[in-house]
Amino acid sequence: MYSIKEIYKTIQGEGAQSGRAAVFVRFTGCNLWSGKEKHRANSICDFCDTDFIGTDGENGGKYSAEDLIDVIKRIWDSKSKGYVVFTGGEPMLQLDKELIDICKKNNFETAIETNGTIEIDFEIDWVCVSPKSGSILKVFTGDELKVVFPQEEIKLDQLQKLSFNHYFVQPMDSERGEKNTIEAIEFCKKNPQWKLSLQQHKLLGIP
Repeated sequence: MYSIKEIYKTIQGEGAQSGRAAVFVRFTGCNLWSGKEKHRANSICDFCDTDFIGTDGENGGKYSAEDLIDVIKRIWDSKSKGYVVFTGGEPMLQLDKELIDICKKNNFETAIETNGTIEIDFEIDWVCVSPKSGSILKVFTGDELKVVFPQEEIKLDQLQKLSFNHYFVQPMDSERGEKNTIEAIEFCKKNPQWKLSLQQHKLLGIP
């Protein structure tokens, strides 16, 4: 059974797939933060802005693979090929080959947004890795590397040696968000292999 915080259809707001309609499946749990505010200051990922605790979100619950794909299909509600994004928390704590296979059998393209600390040993159509300072990266190839910026301990010049098709920096959403954005823009201008990713869904006011 998979523990799911929420499932909803929206427009992808970040990175190379921005603007694309997708069903987001958010798994509960993460290996870099408990999700509880009392633990934030001492967590590896202390800037997370996502609620991934419990199963009380939209369409949340505990699902088998068969039940989950039925919900995904209902929410997609289109005859065109589907696109489903598995996110979290950290989806690789639960995502497995069984769920990916059943999605593909039902004409869904699959994607994952992961912190890259857990190896992926099955095929996912689109792999987006967002490394976090203080963690050990174990996924070195993929479609998209997206670094929340700035993270002082992360060496971007080393990350750009990895095997990804797209390299993004995304300004950290915090009290210094405007300054982070300016610095990210300047970084991209000086390092054109990197592109700027903005959280467009927040700017548009959509989930």
